[in-house]
Amino acid sequence: MKPVIFGLAGPALTPDEAAFFRAAEPAGFILFKRNCENRAQLRALTDALRDLTGRADLPILIDQEGGRVARMQPPEWPAFPAGPAFDALYDKAPISAIEAARANAHAIALTLAESGITVNCMPLLDVSGAETTEAVACRALGSDPRRVAALGRAVLDGLAAGGVIGVVKHMPGHGRARVDSHHQLPTVSAPAEALASDLAPFQALRDAPMGMTAHIVFEAWDAHRPATLSPTVIEQVIRAAIGFDGLLMTDDIDMKALSGTAGEKAAGALAAGVDLVLDCWARMPEMEEIAERIGAIAPAAKARLDRAMATLRQPEGDLAELIARRDALLALN
Repeated sequence: MKPVIFGLAGPALTPDEAAFFRAAEPAGFILFKRNCENRAQLRALTDALRDLTGRADLPILIDQEGGRVARMQPPEWPAFPAGPAFDALYDKAPISAIEAARANAHAIALTLAESGITVNCMPLLDVSGAETTEAVACRALGSDPRRVAALGRAVLDGLAAGGVIGVVKHMPGHGRARVDSHHQLPTVSAPAEALASDLAPFQALRDAPMGMTAHIVFEAWDAHRPATLSPTVIEQVIRAAIGFDGLLMTDDIDMKALSGTAGEKAAGALAAGVDLVLDCWARMPEMEEIAERIGAIAPAAKARLDRAMATLRQPEGDLAELIARRDALLALN
């Protein structure tokens, strides 16, 4: 097995993809809007991936946060609110906000589990601020670390109840970035003492089964390398200071914050200490280069992957009731 998660080009596996994936044996797959047309098609795709790999516990990921980050879209699937809706309700009714966030995540999970998706890349635990880039601010759970942690815990619990594993992101915190790492490399110059508040939500949820790195340079820890490529940040900050021992994956290595070829970035991230590389865009030459540049998954990473997937539960709950419960709570705002 290769320590990489690959994307797919369209709504069905192509013969070339099937042959490549069979040979490369990626650890998992991630889906995007281009892969999600309708319920029957999406379930057929996830079933095909499991048949191809022969793995019942295959991680099939998606970013279904709600708001503008939603790969499965109406009218085929329900629309879901993003993090700020729960942050706003928390101002008036913290317990209601936590329950609304849990019900919302539970409902999201039921729609994913129905389609054979087992991992959702949420919650964001990034602490937002006045200068947080809009790419994160429009999705964040708030500006108070304890509030972010409380809502983030509710999201993880809701996803688990619906039969899906959550991924806490973006370690060690994207809230101080002033530019979007999809397009540029952010640099954070805050001292380590100030960054303690950014770490707090991740420390509170350090028992999460999966986490994702940020493509950001933190000068206080490593002035020369973004967190995804920094052994210092991964080992001393994420693993030691935060205390996270779950499965650690990169954010998408195709994002413009990182430089180099796909293979160079993948190899660099693994050398820095991540468990899995996330490569989303299904470009065959880039996937082939990654597969050639990286070896088999490390034993410790495989153990973390197995441990994370073992937390998967059978979905429970009623979608319509959960959505109605969430909407009634959000109406309190």
